[in-house]
Amino acid sequence: MKLPDKILKATRIRDGKGFSLAKHKPDEGFGLKLKKADAKELLAQGKEQLSAMQERLYADDRWSLLLVFQAMDAAGKDSTIEHVMSGVNPQGCEVHSFKAPSAEELDHDFLWRTTCRLPQRGRIGIFNRSYYEEVLVVRVHPAFLEGQRLPPSPHDGSLWEQRFDSIRDFERHMARNGTRILKFFLHVSKDEQKRRQLERIDNPDKNWKFNARDVEERAHWDRYMAAYEDAIRETARPHAPWYVVPADDKWLMRVIVLKAIVAELQELGLTFPQVDDEAKARIAAARAALEAS
Repeated sequence: MKLPDKILKATRIRDGKGFSLAKHKPDEGFGLKLKKADAKELLAQGKEQLSAMQERLYADDRWSLLLVFQAMDAAGKDSTIEHVMSGVNPQGCEVHSFKAPSAEELDHDFLWRTTCRLPQRGRIGIFNRSYYEEVLVVRVHPAFLEGQRLPPSPHDGSLWEQRFDSIRDFERHMARNGTRILKFFLHVSKDEQKRRQLERIDNPDKNWKFNARDVEERAHWDRYMAAYEDAIRETARPHAPWYVVPADDKWLMRVIVLKAIVAELQELGLTFPQVDDEAKARIAAARAALEAS
């Protein structure tokens, strides 16, 4: 079984101009009718491809890959990272989760704490939430700005426009220097989020996942959706695309994310370093020495 290319095209946003979140349904199945067994098969195939591509990424040592995951609570960020990345070499992959900023982080610009965690060349970095929190959560709750002690702005325009400028500049700079950035918005519906939150309450084994504040955030749902739409519209670019992935079906969501990562890595043209004649001669000499020892 193969995931149709049209699905990746439908979820990938490379130019945010005119983007509308209303055109992307959280329960979209693309007519695929994917069964759990089919999804597991596709995930197994994708993991094998990703593992091979990761080895090339490391050996090529020119590019790094940054995966940014953003979503409302219970959309499945943690489980998606777990299922998608379980086949890669852990030595070449790091996951960083960004929650409320610390006092030290608040004493720096809003990009500082994530910049410190960017992946090296040849590595894969994963941000579970990211610098986008500063135009999402902080935008929905502007009172958080008080803790940032920002100086008066010397520029025209709103703070959010300035932050979008900074993000676009940052992502363009990273792309120019060999970091491929993929941003995933796991788009869950309000009804499905409610079902999953109730499951966390009703299932004792999932009680530890429940946070009462997440329920309070549901009251701001429309403002969050508007903030996400604006962020995607303002920052989707060919060098840093967004993928708006329907998240009501977790298995389909995981397959789309995995296939998107593999497809983007394949576009890089990764190759193993070529060994020149001089190096081949040294290898042959080493082989002869080993055989004689």
